[in-house]
Amino acid sequence: MTEPTFFVLTALLDGPRHGYGIVADVADLSQGRVRLKIGSLYGALDRLVGGGLIELDREEAWQGRLRRYYRLTERGRHALDAEARRLAANARLASTRLRRQSPIEGTSG
Repeated sequence: MTEPTFFVLTALLDGPRHGYGIVADVADLSQGRVRLKIGSLYGALDRLVGGGLIELDREEAWQGRLRRYYRLTERGRHALDAEARRLAANARLASTRLRRQSPIEGTSG
């Protein structure tokens, strides 16, 4: 799972979001590390819908435009949970090995 996909799915945990809401949530959740562009976001959302990880929740007219809201599916929740567990296990492994090494040159510790 890519980092942007991870954060899109994470953003949808709190409930349905529209495109700009997803972009803002992802930037906030990633502390600015992941910045989605609207043009590429909709391609990603289409792929996630196709994979059954998210689904269309509703469409609303807003300022003359149609906003599509997406929500996480149960399959998406399971995929996100599996990825979070995988990342946590990888971080634990790296942390364990780092603690066994001598301090990195140029750092205190």
